[in-house]
Amino acid sequence: MLVFTITVGPFFENCFLVADEKTKEAWIIDPGAEGNRIRSEIQRLGLKPSKIILTHAHGDHIGAVEELRQFYKIPVFIHEKDHPLLISPEENLSAAFGMPISAGKAEEFLVEGGRLNLGELNFEVIETPGHTPGGITLYGEKAAFTGDALFAGSIGRYDFPHSDGELLFQSLQKLMKLPDDTVVYSGHGPATTIGRERKMNPFLLDLD
Repeated sequence: MLVFTITVGPFFENCFLVADEKTKEAWIIDPGAEGNRIRSEIQRLGLKPSKIILTHAHGDHIGAVEELRQFYKIPVFIHEKDHPLLISPEENLSAAFGMPISAGKAEEFLVEGGRLNLGELNFEVIETPGHTPGGITLYGEKAAFTGDALFAGSIGRYDFPHSDGELLFQSLQKLMKLPDDTVVYSGHGPATTIGRERKMNPFLLDLD
């Protein structure tokens, strides 16, 4: 598996390009902004995008969705509970920052336990709501793309509209059941591992 991180936009959001090394088929995870830059990197790496996958639909994670969908003619995948955020600047909070962002309707909805294949790579959808109603983690190949549920040394905010702190901590409990050597690719900040966060993250020390 190949993973490339492109940090974009004013909120320093991590867009990930995940590719099968053999076929160069790739997914674009959370293209938050700077579509031209993401496209340039895809071209430089010789990747062949087949899907856009969204861990959630806050404005800082979806700003380049429509540009990339139209350019590559590829479908968008999201959890159904975050679909209203995808299409509404008011719901995804971008309007509140004076930068209204929206995208068209998604082609596919992600569900708990759903399986996705990228070439010879296999991934599972884990529902991790709390930061948003339909937050998901994409897990497979010893990696977890957690969106804004879990960060290195921190966790997602749950004081936003549509957020739910109780749900978020239930989601974090699910993530802490993953193997210690799982690499965590978060929506913001550096990569980490489940083992490190279980031992060092101050927000997780009291989790059952």
